[in-house]
Amino acid sequence: MPSSRLGVLGCAVLGALLVACSHTPRAAGAEPPLAPGEHHRFVNGVRLYYRVAGDAPFWRAPVLFLHGGPGYNSYSFARLMGPRLEQARRMVYLDQRGCGRSERPWDGRYSLEVLVEDLEALRQELGVERWVLLGHSFGGTLALEYAARHPEHVAGIVYVDGLSDSAASFATWRRELERLHPGRLAETASDEDTSDYTQVMRALRGLDAPGFFHSLQFRNTVYLQMQEAVDAESGLRNTGELSRALFSNELADYRFTASERITAPVLVVGGQHDHAIGLETMRALAKALPRATLLEYEQSGHFPYLEEADRFAQDVTEFLSTLP
Repeated sequence: MPSSRLGVLGCAVLGALLVACSHTPRAAGAEPPLAPGEHHRFVNGVRLYYRVAGDAPFWRAPVLFLHGGPGYNSYSFARLMGPRLEQARRMVYLDQRGCGRSERPWDGRYSLEVLVEDLEALRQELGVERWVLLGHSFGGTLALEYAARHPEHVAGIVYVDGLSDSAASFATWRRELERLHPGRLAETASDEDTSDYTQVMRALRGLDAPGFFHSLQFRNTVYLQMQEAVDAESGLRNTGELSRALFSNELADYRFTASERITAPVLVVGGQHDHAIGLETMRALAKALPRATLLEYEQSGHFPYLEEADRFAQDVTEFLSTLP
């Protein structure tokens, strides 16, 4: 954040400079934006990190991976599943604004609209006409929102345990909390709580909240330990900044309602034991989308690419083979 000493005029000047920089042409001889390796690009007022890997021909639409959280990063997916998918497609692993190795915006601009703008600005920076979106958890939400706004630039979507109906997902949280801690919701009830989300968050005070959310996401703690090991290896953490901004506004009562605008084929992957999202919401989304195929993973929770890695790699690779 800029110092308060800048004042209104100083902030305006700084903002103008940032906008100007975002339109500065690349220097002659600069590394191509789709070259393999790590990149930092200033787009839409923020410096974004992404990594490119894979040797697929440039005429094939690259795959943009969108991580969840909100506020997580792309490291673990790239580490655990990336090498398998890179054999079929050129992969672009993006850390969203304020996440992982990307910059935290000095002006605090966080919203679904801004995040979609980031993606479109990145697409233009990469110089690709169309790409495939592979979104996990909140990344699936972001994939839907982008595809609804820019259907002409989306060749396909892989939607993995994404959030499309907050109320339905929070109802799943409520059921699981009542199952694990019978009577807790009644004990902590308040007239101020107007939704399952606020009731659950109030009830979790004084309990092991991280443990509860882990139980929603993982059927087997072995996979939680694997995930935590990779997270420790990355040295990255979720600051909570993006999550707080989105859940205090849009995500608390979010519901995707533009299914008819999604013209590209969609592969919906859902873990039957994912109580963070709830399989019913993914079934409903797949039914509403014009060109969706739903695959239910019987042994998975919220992380099918970790819990049933071989099947996930095969299913996604086969789906990608049907796309331009």
